[in-house]
Amino acid sequence: MIINSLDNVEIRDDGHKYALRDIAEGGEIIKYGMPIGRATCPIAKGELVHVHNVKTNLGDVLEYKYEPSFTDLKREAPPSIMAYRRADGRIGIRNDIWVVPLVGCVNHLAGRLAQACGGLSLQHPYGCSQMGGDHETTAEILAALCRHPNAGGVLVVALGCENNTLESFKARLGLSREAEDGAAIGLNIRFMKAQDPGDEFERGKALIAELEKARPARRVCVPASGLVVGLKCGGSDGFSGLTANPLVGRFTDWLVARGGSAILTEVPEMFGAETLLMKRCRTREIFGKCVKMINDFKAYYASHGQVCYENPSPGNKAGGITTLEDKSLGCVQKGGSAPVEDVLRYGERVKEHGLSLLSGPGNDLVSSTALAAAGAHLILFTTGRGTPFGCVVPTLKIASNKALADAKPGWIDWDAMSNPDAGEFAAKILRIASGEELAKNELAGAHGIAIFKDGVTL
Repeated sequence: MIINSLDNVEIRDDGHKYALRDIAEGGEIIKYGMPIGRATCPIAKGELVHVHNVKTNLGDVLEYKYEPSFTDLKREAPPSIMAYRRADGRIGIRNDIWVVPLVGCVNHLAGRLAQACGGLSLQHPYGCSQMGGDHETTAEILAALCRHPNAGGVLVVALGCENNTLESFKARLGLSREAEDGAAIGLNIRFMKAQDPGDEFERGKALIAELEKARPARRVCVPASGLVVGLKCGGSDGFSGLTANPLVGRFTDWLVARGGSAILTEVPEMFGAETLLMKRCRTREIFGKCVKMINDFKAYYASHGQVCYENPSPGNKAGGITTLEDKSLGCVQKGGSAPVEDVLRYGERVKEHGLSLLSGPGNDLVSSTALAAAGAHLILFTTGRGTPFGCVVPTLKIASNKALADAKPGWIDWDAMSNPDAGEFAAKILRIASGEELAKNELAGAHGIAIFKDGVTL
């Protein structure tokens, strides 16, 4: 398969690249019509083009020029879905009870309480012994998740001696120190401190019973324009940029054209393809935020003495991805062709309809959690190698190749190689959003979060 007429490599059935013509040492390797690296030695026509004879072109922080080039999508009337209407006007596609520990010390308690009510426990190892930015990050992500519209009710569980105190957390949510619930901010939320006298497990169950009574009893018909979808890839292979990511990109455009929202993250997997996104920034201000997001992440790498191109992973390489540019040019296709309407900080909630970019790493667990914290109702997770991971929101796995879909039916929700029809794919997503079907991670009970960490642990 030749992806673009400018390419000097073709993709064969194994997902790997082979030279279409002789390539001199130092010559550019062109895939998707753009350079993905350069040859480290002469490459003969028909020869495998991979890590043994290709080197990345990526380097340090760059300067960029705003050269907008985008077309607005033709607007279409949104279909309807069945969802839960929240007090603040947002919709939720699930109505679960979420038990949120403020510190890792109460993870087990939170897990027992969630299990007792059939809810979800958002366990993590932080909330104490953190300083500065890490402490703020933990608290902000947990607060964002407490506001998530998929949660029909939230029980916040504190220990009583952690840095992430219950009192400061209430203030972060916009509540007084004395508040016993979230009525003042329109949230069905309760709070418990495990070190208070009495049986904490029984007290937790009683609070959950209150949450269950207060959550909406049934779904209502709402326009799908309220849907927010997170875009993610993990365990990519040589077919990811040919099948799964383009399919998700077509769905992204379909959703945005109907007034919905999509969030693209994994900043390190934009390196080498960032100019394609920058050209789609609607305004110079958004472009400036995009440049800052890219260069800040490169500076973060440099601050730890790491190069920004320490990617792809061993599994990516085994699947046919050679350089980070190769991976990135496939990765960004999940964002379709819609204009970029906003750039969000890590932990920030989506504000604009359309496509937003979100600052976050490529790590599957951390980036998926960032998408959920930003307000994604569900995540479209493309993969060529496969993973059973699931976040606290429905996490649909879209296989880039049929072999994976056949081998792991308990993991994979959609085979993009066998069925690239965006209309059928959209119908599947709307059924899951309406609760008519569950994602495979939900059926398996795979729900997890991970929070970004950059500093010392006391």
